[in-house]
Amino acid sequence: MDRILEKQERLPVHVAIIMDGNGRWAAQRNRPRTYGHKKGVDAVKEVVRAAGEIGIKYLTLFTFSSENWRRPRTEVAALMQLLSRTTKNALDELLENDVKLITIGRIDGLPQNQHSVLQRAIEKTRNNKGLVLILALNYGGRTEILDAVKAIANSARAGIVDPKDVSEELFSGFLYTADLPDPDLLIRTSGEHRISNFLLWQTSYTELYITDTLWPDFKREQLFEAVLDYQKRERRFGKLSARKTG
Repeated sequence: MDRILEKQERLPVHVAIIMDGNGRWAAQRNRPRTYGHKKGVDAVKEVVRAAGEIGIKYLTLFTFSSENWRRPRTEVAALMQLLSRTTKNALDELLENDVKLITIGRIDGLPQNQHSVLQRAIEKTRNNKGLVLILALNYGGRTEILDAVKAIANSARAGIVDPKDVSEELFSGFLYTADLPDPDLLIRTSGEHRISNFLLWQTSYTELYITDTLWPDFKREQLFEAVLDYQKRERRFGKLSARKTG
């Protein structure tokens, strides 16, 4: 942690994480997938605490994708119950640590109970000034882009937006993440080398960090390793390296 804070100016402002490997972690222990999801919650709690400690401003967790509805009903039901129970249990700690909770995705598509629990937590933490914790729920990157296109088209039809004025900046303002900076660092656990329809527009120049660690085993030490690796990189955004000479 001290090594990270020595380079505070190179700390990623926004870290996004694809939390993968709960099922495989459980299978290795001959336990059901739901057991892996429960243990994954422990990793979430530790990583959220650690992110706040080192001064990360935004942390986005890919919590439930729009494709996850295709999983077995029993697993989806267990995930929804885990979501509401975890949100309720974590609320006091979020308030104590000044964490602001928000969500991105088609939240209205969640079951009523989970939607209500989340809205209550969002309302309770809305004035907090510390880490902004973003849960991507019922989220898909392509769906987000389509929703933005539809919103722009409706605005153009209503005379609010002139199609000639559509730019990258304007388009970004119609995304679920309109008020958020793009991620500086995207972490994917479990060794998979894909972004799985996550933040497709926002990660154009995001630094990627892939680890073989399964999500339930990803703790503060693993987060710090990812951040330290990020701090060694030179971000060019399409430009030539500043280290090049002649």
